[in-house]
Amino acid sequence: MTPLLSGTAASAARPSPCSNDPTARLSTVPAPEAVLGFPLGVGQERVVTNEEVRTYLGAVDGASDRVVTGVMATSVLGQPLPYAVVSNERNVRPSALRRIADDVRDLRDPRRTSARTAARTAKDSPAIVWVTANVHGGEKSGTDAALKTLYELAAGLSCAVAQRNDNLVTIIVPTQNPDGRDATRRQNEFGFDMNRDWFARTQQETDGKLELLRRYPPQVFIDAHEMGGRQYFFPPNADPIHHEIAGEAVDWINRIGEANKAGFGFNGACDETVTTECYFNYDTYDMFFMGYGDTVPTTGFGAAGMTFEKGSASAVADRVQQQFNTQWATLGWAAANKHEVLSDYFDIWTDALAQGRAGTLEPNEVVQPTNEVQFPVPDITIRSYFLLPDRQLADVRQLVERLRRMDVEVYEVQQPTRLPTARVFGGRAATNVTVPKGAYWIPMDQPQKHWIQAIMGEDPYVPFPYFYDVSSWSNPLLMGVSTIYTGDNVRPRAQLVRQISGGRGGLAWPWGSYRYPLDSAAAAEFTFTLLGRGVPLVRDLNTNSVALPATRLSRTVDDLAESFGVTLTPGGPANGTRLALPDVGLFQGTGISTTSGSHGEARYVLGKRWGLHLTPVTTADINDNTEAFTGRTVLLVPDGSNPTGGLTATGQANLRDWVAQGHTYIGLRNEGTRMARAAGLTSTTEKAKPADYLVIGSHLRVDVDQDSPVALGRPAEDFEFNNSDPILNPSTTGTNVLRYPTSDTFWANGYTVGEDALKGTVAVVDEPTGTGRAVLFAFNPLFRAYNENGLHLVANALLYPDTGRAPDPRRAAGVDPARAAAAAAPVAAELGGGWRPTTIQVAAADLPRTRAIVERFTPDARASVAGGSAYLVIPNPEGRQADEHPFLGDLVRALRDASIPLRSVVG
Repeated sequence: MTPLLSGTAASAARPSPCSNDPTARLSTVPAPEAVLGFPLGVGQERVVTNEEVRTYLGAVDGASDRVVTGVMATSVLGQPLPYAVVSNERNVRPSALRRIADDVRDLRDPRRTSARTAARTAKDSPAIVWVTANVHGGEKSGTDAALKTLYELAAGLSCAVAQRNDNLVTIIVPTQNPDGRDATRRQNEFGFDMNRDWFARTQQETDGKLELLRRYPPQVFIDAHEMGGRQYFFPPNADPIHHEIAGEAVDWINRIGEANKAGFGFNGACDETVTTECYFNYDTYDMFFMGYGDTVPTTGFGAAGMTFEKGSASAVADRVQQQFNTQWATLGWAAANKHEVLSDYFDIWTDALAQGRAGTLEPNEVVQPTNEVQFPVPDITIRSYFLLPDRQLADVRQLVERLRRMDVEVYEVQQPTRLPTARVFGGRAATNVTVPKGAYWIPMDQPQKHWIQAIMGEDPYVPFPYFYDVSSWSNPLLMGVSTIYTGDNVRPRAQLVRQISGGRGGLAWPWGSYRYPLDSAAAAEFTFTLLGRGVPLVRDLNTNSVALPATRLSRTVDDLAESFGVTLTPGGPANGTRLALPDVGLFQGTGISTTSGSHGEARYVLGKRWGLHLTPVTTADINDNTEAFTGRTVLLVPDGSNPTGGLTATGQANLRDWVAQGHTYIGLRNEGTRMARAAGLTSTTEKAKPADYLVIGSHLRVDVDQDSPVALGRPAEDFEFNNSDPILNPSTTGTNVLRYPTSDTFWANGYTVGEDALKGTVAVVDEPTGTGRAVLFAFNPLFRAYNENGLHLVANALLYPDTGRAPDPRRAAGVDPARAAAAAAPVAAELGGGWRPTTIQVAAADLPRTRAIVERFTPDARASVAGGSAYLVIPNPEGRQADEHPFLGDLVRALRDASIPLRSVVG
């Protein structure tokens, strides 16, 4: 890590024995008032700024020999993300810190650490605790509390402080999102919610944090947030909890909850009469999705990962003081129980090894006393995963690197291996499968078994239908790579992967070329990077290979190819269709949020990663036909809330004419597809969703029209991610590129209800007009920048080939009657605001009581009954997720207090 400041020895060390006076402190360590000009917690009137965070960290580091500081990452706008390490004077010496971190890392691998060595470490070594805050930039009080915690640990002379410093190494990260903090915005500068970015690590702030976590693996991890209202949440959590989270960690989390109850102060537990400055548990905040700041430290690092949430309507002093009280109580529990925690920590990894060797998955459990497991983990055995090299090889290699960067051991198969039985992703079984040379083998018989299953699993097997986020994030399905798994006890001849493969695979003649398949998101990014550097490229539309002249293969290009996992194969002269960088306009007109969602995802993927210049295009630009619009070759319309984008009839005609001139319109999800329909660019219509329809961030199989240029390089069957997206009826005037099957090949994972409504509908459409086209995605292919097969499709749309052919009969510039009819059809209500609406399912008989309670919070709920259940759909026009929703948590608690059984809750 980059050092922030070099610590200097304080003029006085902690005397021994410690003081019984809790207010005794070193005078040499500056109090917050001395540096900031105001106290933290009681008496505080405003939150600290980023500059003040850095100033105070530096002041404490310079004055205390218990503290060292560093920088774990840099934000998008170039701000440092500082951290502090605090313990007793002996533990923070560089050699001691290295030894402590090494000892803890050794506990994570019982293959190289004996039980005797582990027992000695548990006895002699401190545990590692992380205190982090402000991953959501507008949730600021945790930062200030973390600084207060730092001061108490750095300056305190009491026995309570000594116990914490002697038994713990505490890593304090005051802000994980300085750009968002400055803007009082939940997301980072690219509009990403970084509390959903943990497994994918797309954002540089997240990536640096995870590297520091690998350096100092935690046993306890606090992620301090804010929510609506004036209450406070700390675990025990709400259900569901992912089945691969170790029981020891759940036990620690629940026991820390008891310590927090004792240390909270203020008004204690919330009840019918105490509703403010009080705490609650078992509600709203689950531990299921592997993108959170509690699930990843817990599953990937074996820690007690916890989300703490303080109501943002409280006064600053109360917010900060309550955050401090829970941080302090948590540290106290960890210090008092550090021997047990480190002993159990070793057991977590020992058990993981045994489970992986046997191929057993952890069972589903619930933690809320009133809940029962509704969906058990199936009785299957998984001993190995195999990533096959037959297609999307660059994305396969990127997935291998993602696993390796979480300390997963991956092997490259050196000779073909037969599997007597196997499961093929997508719900199919196979026998006598031959795994070819070059495949990647991920054995479950390794310490990271829990993490492997959590992100590689074909299905997460939710135990209880409460959804705070998505219900599937299977990495092989997100990437669309060919993957199988088996319970057979096989040991292929294989070599441990130590670095990514790729780059030049042989030597081409000077008049020849180097070729690679453009069949993956990684290969697409490599292509845009080369084009941005002026390297000439051609694409063979028959083989979908891209070629560059052999004379343009520099060391830099070779290194780039390796970094992307792209193998360059020598060949003959470079022949094919010339590729050129698209000139992209990014629509930010009526209905589009420029601070979150797919607009920010487009700025990140297309702008930062692919290096494309994105010109902002407004509603007025299209209506007035300005050069900002007409000068572009591609217009990308993100998801939003307005069905027309604010275009006038003249603007719609301008858009049609622009497309007919040979340009490409790319429309995403609701606004992107509806704006095209309103302008007469598509004959697709929206199919109404059934009352009981729930598709909550799930993967579904799609059939691919491989003749479409949009689908170049994709397999005949693929998978796409659906998060309650609009349901599109097929086009009669264009090519239906991705279609949900109608036969028994239809398949979905995650949690879905009524998913048969999707059969025969389409996910991607290529609509010609004149010599141009509109490529419409029913889903968001840029979702969180981790939907790699969707990213590849967007790249294909951007690089859509100009074949020079005359327009076919469908390509008239006027409005086709079928398209005119589609444009005139009623527009579906936008209930989700770029995310999805809230849906509450109860028994039909409980509808009157449920409706009465819901109406206390909102008059806008829509009720329907199907199959013995009632569904109340609550519009979410701002697209808020459950943890930022203004009343969802209170509503769910009110329903439970009324003893109304909840069949499912989707936020």
